[in-house]
Parts: sequence; C-alpha cells; structure tokens
Amino acid sequence: MVEVVRKSIKSLRLVVYRATGKVRIAVPLRVSEAEVRQVVTARLDWIRQQQDKFALQVKPAPLEYVTGEVHPFQGRHYHLNVIEQIGTPRVILHEDHLEMRVRPNSELAQRAAVLAAWYRAQLQAQIPALIAHWQPIMGVQVAEWRIKHMKTKWGTCNTRVHRIWLNLELAIFPLACLEYVVVHEMTHLLEPSHNARFKALMDQFMPLWREYKKELNKGVRM
Repeated sequence: MVEVVRKSIKSLRLVVYRATGKVRIAVPLRVSEAEVRQVVTARLDWIRQQQDKFALQVKPAPLEYVTGEVHPFQGRHYHLNVIEQIGTPRVILHEDHLEMRVRPNSELAQRAAVLAAWYRAQLQAQIPALIAHWQPIMGVQVAEWRIKHMKTKWGTCNTRVHRIWLNLELAIFPLACLEYVVVHEMTHLLEPSHNARFKALMDQFMPLWREYKKELNKGVRM
C-alpha cells in the first residue's frame, strides 16, 4: 500500500517510514498516475529492502518517564530522576542525570510534554547564535525560524519568505548535528534544490557535513 500525496513541489519524494514500514510518495501536481506507478514499480526492490531492514531493527520500549529511564540530550544519555512536588513542572540538567520535577499523580502525556518543552527551550537558546554566526559567512538572512516535531525531515526552508523550520528531535543529537541542519537549510536560500551546486556550497561551508548527516540518519529518535 502506497500513500500518494500531491503537492506543489518540483520532484517526487519517496519515503519508507522506519516505525511502520509504510510507504509514502509526494508527487508534483503535474505528474500523471501512470508516472507514479512507474516510479514505485522501479523502486520496489529498494522499498522492500528498507522495510526488511526496519523490521529487523529492535524497537525501543515505549517511554514511561519514570526514575531510572534513560533519555538522550545533545548526543549523551542521561538517567531520569523524577520528583513529584507541587509547583511548576521543570527539568534540570545535572552532570550525569536529568531531574524532572512534576506535579503529584501526573500522567505519562503530561511528563512527556514537560521534557519536550525543555528540549524546545534548549534549542531556542542555541539556534539564534548559530544563525547569527553563519549569516555573514554565507551572505544570507534568515527572516524567521521555528521549531516543530517532524516525522521525516530534520528541517525545511521556505525560500520565498526566508523562514526555516527545525525538528524538535535535534535536541537529542550532538550540537554539531543541529548546526549542520541550520547550515543546510540556510544554504537553500542560495540554492533551493539538492543539486551539485548545493552540495558544493555545503562542502565550502561545512566540509564534514556528510558525517553529521550520517549521525542523524543512524540516531535513535524521540
């Protein structure tokens, strides 16, 4: 079963979801159904290889947000220490653990929201300095940036309004990976597509970008 989504894009984008093995193809408005079937048929072997690979991977246990559970932040893993108390929920980073203060009898979804809000706050503190550093180097200006949880992308760029979106999950990876995605999306302000010129620009700005990309692709997501 292949989900076909038509969008105002320039080229087809085929994705196999890691968690479910579901196949989704984003298709330009002008592409016919016959062309879509042709592309999917041509990529069937690759699709099945991806599905088989994902099926063999060990699925992480569902998170419970309890004391002793391990959670990642900037490439390191921290044990969680949950403290129930009256007051504003918050997370405190220690050398070897994350302290999560939550209200008594808080539910799993509430605890998850507390940690997600903390992750978001860390990114919000780091991203402005990265953009400010790279703007004069690259000769571009970012008008606006935002954070959201994305299933299949680490970032996106609206070249028309110079707005970039960054994935909330970047908080769990090393800071260099966050910087790579920032530079990647800013490079789209110079070259919208992922063509040879785009890659040459990335090589110029960040010679090790392929290593950071590999780190993101193999990493465990939230």
